[in-house]
Amino acid sequence: MTGASVDGVLFDIDDTLVDTRAAFAVAIGQVLRTYVPGADEATVARALAAWRADAGGHYRAYTRGETTYRAQRMTRANELHAAFGGPVLDDDAYDVWDEVFEAGFVGAWTAHPDAHDALRRVIGAGLVVGSLTNAATDYQTSKLVRAGLDQHLEVLVGVDTLGIGKPDPRVFVEACRRLGTDPARTAYVGDELDVDARAAAAAGLVGVWVDRPGPRRVPVTDADVAAARAAGVHVVTSLDELPEVLGLPG
Repeated sequence: MTGASVDGVLFDIDDTLVDTRAAFAVAIGQVLRTYVPGADEATVARALAAWRADAGGHYRAYTRGETTYRAQRMTRANELHAAFGGPVLDDDAYDVWDEVFEAGFVGAWTAHPDAHDALRRVIGAGLVVGSLTNAATDYQTSKLVRAGLDQHLEVLVGVDTLGIGKPDPRVFVEACRRLGTDPARTAYVGDELDVDARAAAAAGLVGVWVDRPGPRRVPVTDADVAAARAAGVHVVTSLDELPEVLGLPG
């Protein structure tokens, strides 16, 4: 026991530790400049919002094990083109599209400014840390390395570990098992209110929602936030607030 309210912390990666929203902006910008001549910044912004929202729920279908990563990504790429004027992508054309997208996306992976210090403070207080992510383990490990965060933590559970992802409670329990902590003494920190914080709390962990300033991926109402707080979820706007939430020394 550390004296803190928990013994371990599991972190989401995208838009919690790594500024994935900004990286998506670069990737979508490159895609539109390549496939939709004349697309202006306002168009890019609308396309970015549509990509992040994923109104068809294709990525979540992937995390439920209902489709492959390639299939969901290709479907989303074609939906994006249909909405913003790009050509239909067959298998070969999609391969080229994906190279354009990934070049921009990977090249823009950077840590949020508050990530390194938050991890150092949590580890310095004697807590164990790891990550639970809804992307593939190797891909996310590469992301942590490029963002310089691999020195602090490793990916314990990815969507490929059990073939499913958040919000399924089994992935939270498995991540705690690998971390070596009791779920009740483990915090999960993520940027999505539903699949991260609320799902963690439902699985018996301490849910922490990082509600960073800026456009949310999907709408969240005041009633949603109130219900989450009532369920025991902690709400912060920066990882700088995490030590206080966890009861760590100043």
